[in-house]
Amino acid sequence: MNAPKTASKTAGHPAGKKAPVKSARRRSREAAVQGLYQWLLTGEDLGAIVALGREQEGYAKLDVKHYDALLTGCVAEAADLDAILSRHVDRQTTELSPIEHAVLMIGAYELKHCLDIPYKVAINEAVELAKAFGGTDGHKYVNGVLDRAAVDLRPLEVTAKRG
Repeated sequence: MNAPKTASKTAGHPAGKKAPVKSARRRSREAAVQGLYQWLLTGEDLGAIVALGREQEGYAKLDVKHYDALLTGCVAEAADLDAILSRHVDRQTTELSPIEHAVLMIGAYELKHCLDIPYKVAINEAVELAKAFGGTDGHKYVNGVLDRAAVDLRPLEVTAKRG
């Protein structure tokens, strides 16, 4: 009798390669998107959202400092981040899908405040979040918006890279 086949960690990946291990920063961005999504949809108290996030499986694998900065920073600066984004989106930020809105807020926040993260990395991380959580082509929209926002938020870095 043959033993039943079990799913392997390489299933669904080309040539049997293992899925890449997510960094603590990537995990913190994913958790922050989920918290911002909840906040955008419900307007729930941030303290309750943070408390719920801390109870989630995998919380210990986050870069907790980065998660807290993203979630609390995006909520605290929502109006300012929306003002930055509004110069580069084709509609009101309130009309964006809540996932794309949350991802764009995180991308703009990192471009504005996380100067240790190269602007291209901040944009790429946001694109990956949009691919993981958003609609079919949402990542393309996120890429275009943040690429234009980077010129405003990191002009010297963008000019040096494109120069």
